[in-house]
Amino acid sequence: MNHNLLTTKEAALFLGVSKAFLERDRWAGARIPFVKIGTRAVRYRADDLDGYINSQIRQSTSESGE
Repeated sequence: MNHNLLTTKEAALFLGVSKAFLERDRWAGARIPFVKIGTRAVRYRADDLDGYINSQIRQSTSESGE
């Protein structure tokens, strides 16, 4: 199990999204898993990001994903 923790900026680069996208995701209910360290530090595990990517695979643009 790989526990290398990525910052929000690194996770955004990994996913090809903006930091703001990840910050909004956390604020809105966190579809993308993250780790909270202490009172302020937010980190992402690469394995969780891979899992999120895999969960987003669709066969059609009309699929809802739910």
